[in-house]
Amino acid sequence: MEIEFDVKVTPGVLYDYMLHHTYTSASGLIGAVIGALMVVAFFMGAGALCLIAGIIILAYLPWTLFIKSRQQYLANPSFKNALHYKLTEEGVEVSQNEETQSQKWEEMYKAVSTPKSLILYTSPVNASIFPKADLGEKSSGVIEMISTHMPPKKVKIRS
Repeated sequence: MEIEFDVKVTPGVLYDYMLHHTYTSASGLIGAVIGALMVVAFFMGAGALCLIAGIIILAYLPWTLFIKSRQQYLANPSFKNALHYKLTEEGVEVSQNEETQSQKWEEMYKAVSTPKSLILYTSPVNASIFPKADLGEKSSGVIEMISTHMPPKKVKIRS
């Protein structure tokens, strides 16, 4: 079985990926908890400084990720054109223009989903992003292909 599709990585797609990647890491979670605790401290009588600091901490990360997603999109010429993916029994092949790269399923790090995308990590920090809007009706086939070829403990996809 093979599934082929094209995806277009936009700043919004990158932002969705960056939010997920950051808030599922220890530093992102710790920052969110500290910010929330400072807001709670304000409501328990700690003073306006706690509220201001909490709001700044909670807003800083999403805002910087928003800016970074735009900058990364503009700086990376490969995002200007669609990427063509082919999922096969052996692995994942991605091509653009005349270049093609492939990676075997057993080399994949993990697969996750966000409300907007399926994300196939090729390493702890690198990933192929499949926007659900681009996948359309192929989405369930892509999920099945990933789930079939990767160990269940590496797949955290919610349909």
